[in-house]
Order: sequence, then C-alpha cells, then structure tokens
Amino acid sequence: MRFKKTEVCQTCAKLKNVCQTCLLDLEYGLPIQVRDNALKIKDNLPRNEVNKEYYVQNLEKQVVSTDGGEGLGEVGKVQSPSDLLMKLARTQPYYKRNRPHICSFWVKGECKRGEECPYRHEKPSDPDDPLSDQNIRDRYYGTNDPVADKLLRRASAMPALSSPEDRTITTLYVGNLGEFMTEKDLRDYFYQFGEIRNVSLVQKQQCAFVQFTNRGAAEVAAEKSFNKLILLGRRLTVRWGKSQAKQASLPVSQHFLLFYSMINPKLINMGEN
Repeated sequence: MRFKKTEVCQTCAKLKNVCQTCLLDLEYGLPIQVRDNALKIKDNLPRNEVNKEYYVQNLEKQVVSTDGGEGLGEVGKVQSPSDLLMKLARTQPYYKRNRPHICSFWVKGECKRGEECPYRHEKPSDPDDPLSDQNIRDRYYGTNDPVADKLLRRASAMPALSSPEDRTITTLYVGNLGEFMTEKDLRDYFYQFGEIRNVSLVQKQQCAFVQFTNRGAAEVAAEKSFNKLILLGRRLTVRWGKSQAKQASLPVSQHFLLFYSMINPKLINMGEN
C-alpha cells in the first residue's frame, strides 16, 4: 500500500490554493505558473526560510480567526476568471501527478521486493527532456516550470473561431454534451449573451443547435464559449452552424452527411463534392 507524499504544509497549500501532493491548482487543475500568469498574480511570498515561517504563522492565525472559507494571499483576492484558464482547465483528475517515484534499485537491477515494491518499476525518461527537469520549489513559486511553459505555448497556438461571412447564420453547434445535459442547462448558459430563438437538442448524437435572434448575440456567444465552455464537468465543443441557404441547395441524400460533417470536422466539405 502506498501513501501519497505531502509536499507542502496545509497553510502553504491554502495560500496558493493548490493540492498538497501534486501542487496543481484546485479549481483549474493547472500548474501555479500558468494560473498566476493568466490571472496576473504577483507572488509576494518570502523566499527566505525564516521570513517564510513567520509569514506562514501569521496566516495560520488569520485562518483560526476566520471561518476558513475565504481565500488566502493574492489568489484569494482574484475575482474575475480568465479566458486562458478556461481554455486549459482540466475536466478530469490528473492522476499521473500522484504516481510513486521510480525505484532506483530496480533501475540498477537490485530491487528484491518485486510486486510489493511501492515504487514504479519503469525506466526513467530521457534526462535531456526539459519536462523531466522539475523541482518542488520552482513549481510552488511558479517559476521555471517546464510543464507550465509547455501549456502556455499550447494556449498561444490554439486556433480562433472565425465568424462565417453569411450574416444570416445565427446558429451555434454545441457538441460533446454527454447523456445528462438538458435543454435547460444550455438555455441557462447561452441566454446571458442574448435572446434565444430555439434550442434543438439531438440526444442520440449528444449535440445541440442553439439559434439566436440576432447575429451580434451569436458572435458574442461564440467568442466567449469557443474552447472555454465547461458545463456539468464536460468541455463542450462550440462551432458555427451551416448556412440555411446552403443546406436547402443540397440534395436530400446529402443532408445526412452535412449533419455529421458538423459533428466531425474531418469529414469532407459537402459544398465541394
């Protein structure tokens, strides 16, 4: 049986709003450096051990004097969410962070505990891989974290959702709904962007079509939801719908394939065949 290793104390974890074991943000499941970069948080935690101990002691007194529900430090002062964090936020637990360390005896061929060994019997990764060069201190202070750098590069390379030239299109396609998403859930979210004319839920394909009464509301909804929409713990796919005139010009036999081309963008463009 393996016990998780606690990397930081409870007060230090509350100060950064992170897990004591994996040091990932509790709300978004991301490294501290990514979260602080997105929220423009400047870390004022003392680096000196003596000063840090005094700082933490004062915070512990603050926690005792309050109900503990308020956030500590700079993280607790942030109110508005970040588009970058919504793009990168994890919707599933990242269990790899909690894996045991590699058994150094097994690497040398000297481990005699076999299956009872609490450490991983795997070959270490390439030492030249920057992702293997991490330490707890840098991860906690949000500096020089190669994993965070990788995520930030991925965010900068994410594509943007361009609006169609046809101004009559006011419908958004929403995919990956799952089995429990309802029309009310979609209406409650998208109504903040403008008046909704219709919501068509296709439960069998786990998708829906949200039609707004005007193009401006649809554009705002697309901008605020593309690669950022998470409902009921699921990251939803948001794209623009197809032109009604274009669909009307297609043969009846191709409407079925057009519907699935919206679900799977890798399918052929029906307007070109």
